[in-house]
Amino acid sequence: MFTNNKSGEIFRVSLLLFSVFFAGHTIAQNGITNAEKLGFPKGEKVLLLHCDDAGMCEEANIAVQSYSLKDHVQSAAVMMPCPNAEEMVEWAKKHPKADIGVHLTLTSEWKKYRWAPLTKAGKVPGLIDPEGKMWHEVPGVVMHASAKEVETEVRAQIDKMLKMGYTPSHIDTHMGTLYGSADFVKVFLKVAQEYKIPANAIDLNDPEVVEFYKQAGYPITDEVIALLADYTLPKLDNFGSVPNGKSYEEKRQNFFNLVSNLKPGLTEIIFHPSIETDSLKSITGSWQQRVWEAKMFSDPVVISFFKENDIVLTNWGEIMQKFNQ
Repeated sequence: MFTNNKSGEIFRVSLLLFSVFFAGHTIAQNGITNAEKLGFPKGEKVLLLHCDDAGMCEEANIAVQSYSLKDHVQSAAVMMPCPNAEEMVEWAKKHPKADIGVHLTLTSEWKKYRWAPLTKAGKVPGLIDPEGKMWHEVPGVVMHASAKEVETEVRAQIDKMLKMGYTPSHIDTHMGTLYGSADFVKVFLKVAQEYKIPANAIDLNDPEVVEFYKQAGYPITDEVIALLADYTLPKLDNFGSVPNGKSYEEKRQNFFNLVSNLKPGLTEIIFHPSIETDSLKSITGSWQQRVWEAKMFSDPVVISFFKENDIVLTNWGEIMQKFNQ
């Protein structure tokens, strides 16, 4: 996967580039999008606006909870090894309308604010760096951890949420680590199907999309394409992230441009909302983008944009309800 030790940033840039690329492409088999297969109207843009990194810190939890209560963003996922994960799950248990999943976490990317696997170190030594935490970057996981160790930790994170009395609506992958190798993809999709909890699996029917992922550094082999083709739970047509901006207004406009250029289909767009505090600023250099993202989807201008452009918003719970009909 990635070619230098800045893989976290490269992953984020890749998502942005992929957002732009995907704006002109919809994955469809025989002209039918995955959104249509689920029963959404033909020709509709269906957005799954997804809050990543819930549970990472208190600032993320406050933003995610606020969004969920306002129904402005319907889906989020919790990083179960992180310090504020349990409080996020306890909140979700009290708010049954919330659509909360597990943000399967195999990296610990920040310089000072870090976490270790849930599994005991002796069972997953390949997931642990010299500081006793998860590796900072995706290549560290790919180079040191076996698929068996990855599967052990992934199951531990899902099982912890289940043992707390909450069934996740979906699973996804922090920093794209579970797409870091064909063996990891196999684990990701296998676990999703065994638990009957959907993963953010992207349809790879379109050769142009396959080529893009390859150029971005992902190991999209024939095996990976076959694994996704055989995956039995719902798939996404499109995937991307909220673009960055030099100002809030620029960021918002970049998001509008992305959505305006999307083709019909089911598109997941991820973002990382957090409230502004000195603590957040000490954790991540991306704090300003995250604070703006905590503002964006409650912005009346954004809400009006969705209505004026006939954008359909959904979540994983609704997707699975349609899938099981």
